[in-house]
Amino acid sequence: MESNGDPVTLGELLRSRRARLSPAAVGLPPGERRRTPGLRREEVAALANLSPTYYAFLEQGRQVSPSAQVLDALAAALRLNPAERQYLDVLANGRPASAQLRRETEWRARPPAETISPDVADLVERLDPYPTFVKGRCWDVLAANPAARELFTDWETRAPEDRNLVRWMFTSDEATRVYLDWEQEARAMLGRFRLATAAHLNEPSVAALVGELQRDSAYVRKWWPELDVASIGNGVKRLRHPRLGPLEYAHVVLQVADRPEQTLVTYTARPPGLTG
Repeated sequence: MESNGDPVTLGELLRSRRARLSPAAVGLPPGERRRTPGLRREEVAALANLSPTYYAFLEQGRQVSPSAQVLDALAAALRLNPAERQYLDVLANGRPASAQLRRETEWRARPPAETISPDVADLVERLDPYPTFVKGRCWDVLAANPAARELFTDWETRAPEDRNLVRWMFTSDEATRVYLDWEQEARAMLGRFRLATAAHLNEPSVAALVGELQRDSAYVRKWWPELDVASIGNGVKRLRHPRLGPLEYAHVVLQVADRPEQTLVTYTARPPGLTG
């Protein structure tokens, strides 16, 4: 498994997912006693209608380029959810750079700080009193209106290198107070972060952040090697407002059109007792 922020490979994802499946889960007989848990390579190959040799090449990281149909078949055979299917595609078609290439890029300085356009910054402010912020490619908080700073944390008072949403989630006592379902939300956030940055994990700045998270959080050290991913989208969260107390918030996630690596997230408190 990956460590210190190194990007995961397609083969690692395939191995981890077949290890999670029992023969019974895919309609196969248990057969003779198995030395390792999960499905065998040849069983996954048969379920995906692939040759055992081709499937072995995929797990071994050989130079093969699976088609969309092959990836669909693998996703079905391994019972992948939509987020995992997307992650599979990223790993197959945008494979992490080789170790040599990573070494050749390590000399590069951390890329310049991200900025947002004045129009997006103005929109964030105009959405007050609805908590709203914009996060960048590594999930640094690039702008937050007063309502968001009150609900979560005052990003503007934090050092620039400490304005990262994932780092705050896993290393700040504030996050455990704000999120009423902290463990569930933190694990989901890590899965969304993995999927959002999957194509960039070989970049020094992203790899460094993952390494720092693993160093500073026992939860990240435990969960990151499990390769879980989650889709980014709208939803409802239970949050504790410092003045108003526990509330449910519906949130909407919007992509900035001319800077697709940036997303705007805005929250609306739901009336107490409203469900669904």
